[in-house]
Amino acid sequence: MAGVHHTYDRIAEHFSKTREYPWPEVEEFLDGRSATVAVDVGCGNGRHTELLAARADRAVGVDASRGLLAAARDRAADRGFDAALVAGDAERLPLAADVAGLAVYVATLHHLRSREARVASLDELERVLEPGGAALVSAWSTEHDTFDRTEGFDTTVDWTLPGGETVPRFYHIYAPAEFRADLDASDLAVKDAFVSSGNCYAVAHSEE
Repeated sequence: MAGVHHTYDRIAEHFSKTREYPWPEVEEFLDGRSATVAVDVGCGNGRHTELLAARADRAVGVDASRGLLAAARDRAADRGFDAALVAGDAERLPLAADVAGLAVYVATLHHLRSREARVASLDELERVLEPGGAALVSAWSTEHDTFDRTEGFDTTVDWTLPGGETVPRFYHIYAPAEFRADLDASDLAVKDAFVSSGNCYAVAHSEE
């Protein structure tokens, strides 16, 4: 994740300004759910951590980019929600086992460079979920209009800063079947998998 956090530190301020609103798929997942502790893995500027804070006694946001964590802290202060915002990698979450009743892990899995790292991060997600805890996982998909391939592949997607500088970001673009295979290779129990708005999604649980 080292390259990822340096990339997002460079673009954090501008990136955060374009990520104001939560995804409807996250809102739908959280509808009717609550928990004592909820975790946002790859929390970015905290837009989904804010949703978790309204549904849990304690919300925790984890991100590798300190620049994005600063943006999340600003958002929490501006909007009046409480969350613990901590630096950490998705492959080695700085959290105890069996702690979270809810988690979201969106738009982050695809930044990990190897399949081994991606599956390891899914195992980490399962580790921190309490028995029966639920998580929503997402990643970019070959179903997105941007792509014309049917097999999963690695690529870079440029972020353009004001003034025209471009910053490349690594992505693994998942084919839906490959996404499901990685989930099945992990310790998570998949309850539902689907494609929406060009992203692969899964609702997964820790085993009871």
